[in-house]
Amino acid sequence: MAVKTLPVDEVLPLRRLVLLGLQHVLVMAASPITSVFLVARALDFSPALTLNLISATFLVCGIGTLLQSFGPLRIGARLPFIMVPGGAPVVIFLTTAQQTDLQTAVGAVLLTGLFYFLVLPVFARCLRFFPKIVIGTMLLLVAINLVKVYGGIVTGAPNSPNFAAPSNVLLALATVAFTLLFARLFHGLLGQLAVLFGLLAGTAVAALAGLMSFGSVWSGDMLSVPSLFPFGVPKFDLVAAIPLLVFSVISMAEATGQTVAIAEAVDKDIDVRTEVPKTIRGDALVSLLGGCLGTSLIITSGENIGVVRATGVRSRYVTAASGVILIALALFAPLGRLINAIPGAVVGGTAVIVFCIIAVMGIDQLRKVDLRDHGNLFTLAAGLAMGLLPILVNGVYSKFPFYVQMVLGNGLAAGTITAVLLNIAFNMSRTSQPTPVAADAAPADVSPA
Repeated sequence: MAVKTLPVDEVLPLRRLVLLGLQHVLVMAASPITSVFLVARALDFSPALTLNLISATFLVCGIGTLLQSFGPLRIGARLPFIMVPGGAPVVIFLTTAQQTDLQTAVGAVLLTGLFYFLVLPVFARCLRFFPKIVIGTMLLLVAINLVKVYGGIVTGAPNSPNFAAPSNVLLALATVAFTLLFARLFHGLLGQLAVLFGLLAGTAVAALAGLMSFGSVWSGDMLSVPSLFPFGVPKFDLVAAIPLLVFSVISMAEATGQTVAIAEAVDKDIDVRTEVPKTIRGDALVSLLGGCLGTSLIITSGENIGVVRATGVRSRYVTAASGVILIALALFAPLGRLINAIPGAVVGGTAVIVFCIIAVMGIDQLRKVDLRDHGNLFTLAAGLAMGLLPILVNGVYSKFPFYVQMVLGNGLAAGTITAVLLNIAFNMSRTSQPTPVAADAAPADVSPA
């Protein structure tokens, strides 16, 4: 009797793999580019070093995506994951480099990669503290945070002369409108490519409006090969590494929510205690490789969860194709420069609609929770309060000590930790002090949320 192939394990025709894989890449391409530009501009890197780091980042993201898609040796979840530089780790990396030097910042990345492996057995025992109410809260906070970040890419920095230029805002809105139009009109393969078509249509509008230039695509070297330890021999300072070590625990919690969400998106039943550690091992190994090539932590991305939901394509071989494309972008310099030429407003418009789909997934998780329950109601409310405050109010914890800022100032971290602790507190309270019920009433459901 033939064994039925799960949608996540389906091997699609090559043409579809390439097109759908390219769609994932274009949605997430802004993340590695902006992460490198943030560090390069702040530390005044040369153009050659900047291009080298872009190449290294694409290469490591590609290798990590292949690991997560295929999961060899229990490294990677065998789910359709894309890997990107985490926003918070990039900021921590930059801050560490400014406070010490680049070699120490690289050493902190390598120490954190090793720390993942050391703490994983302990963390795996705590996964029962991440029920649907916690994961739903996390997904909402991830989506809101990403919409804010990519909304900032659309508008530009508040102190820049072109901040919120109508041309950029309209270009982003046009990209969103094109994506929705294609999603409504097309079906089958074309419908699955609605995000890609929306991005390409937005790019075409930008080119016709004179907001995009291809002049630099073919200038410069054709081949880009990343350098090993581009900043010199790493320095290992455990104290300087503390912020990244703290973030790694937060990252593991985020990977938990993403693994559950992507498994549900592809209709794959998983044992969280088995599969989540595979995802985290992939993050750890790829971050170690990234540190050797000069990048910050490379982690699983929430971007592709929205793409999977939007397209309905659940095969991990699609993201494997994305990994191959990312490696090609890393090595063939003109491709990387072409991706970089797409206006930020177009990428931001595409990202915003995709990330809002992640928010919908969080709402779907919370829909399965009884929010009429007193404990669940306050757990969700407090998690959102602590998570949204630093996301929506810049600098709210700026007068606090640096290490406090690293936890409370990260909306995802603060909200997740709050939701976990309150869920434990209310459930423990329920267990020790059961709510009395009337004689004629059905017993209350006191199981954990």
